[in-house]
Amino acid sequence: MTRLAIPATTADAPAASQPLLLEVEKQLGMVPNLFRLIANSPAALEGYLALSGALAKGSLPAPTRERIALAVAELNGCGYCLAAHSYIGVNMAKLDAEEIAANRRGHSTDPKADAAVRFAASVVKARGHVGDDEVKAVKLAGYSDAQVVEIVLHVAVNTLTNYANEVAQTAVDFPAAEALVA
Repeated sequence: MTRLAIPATTADAPAASQPLLLEVEKQLGMVPNLFRLIANSPAALEGYLALSGALAKGSLPAPTRERIALAVAELNGCGYCLAAHSYIGVNMAKLDAEEIAANRRGHSTDPKADAAVRFAASVVKARGHVGDDEVKAVKLAGYSDAQVVEIVLHVAVNTLTNYANEVAQTAVDFPAAEALVA
């Protein structure tokens, strides 16, 4: 059971959030519980959608963005986000089960993406206080300064949703993510 109210429908959300939720529904074909949770605060929903939308226009490929989301969700222990990004990873980013498991463990089977995912995991673990070696490694893998900034911001936006879902104990409305095999 959730600890914070989640509007059952778009019509139940605050009036200022309703047009934003309608846009989410138009884009995704549904309004996941995460968006309805955040809709409790129209300002929070507007800010989340603006940052997510801006980052989607960045230079990191969609599969790499999903890889980062999976690593962050695993490190932050967010079952909702693991389920959502596992689903998105398979169905939209076309990641296979082996890749998703690797991402959740903080790396990738793709050499370039591996540097981004490892860096993102380091940012989470060090709470941003990464060392020179971590920054050097991601840049040596071919990531520009702008892309390093984008990786950090993807960590931040995913941490935001991880924390919101964990505080609220949001009901998972995606197929549950399988437990990692040791």
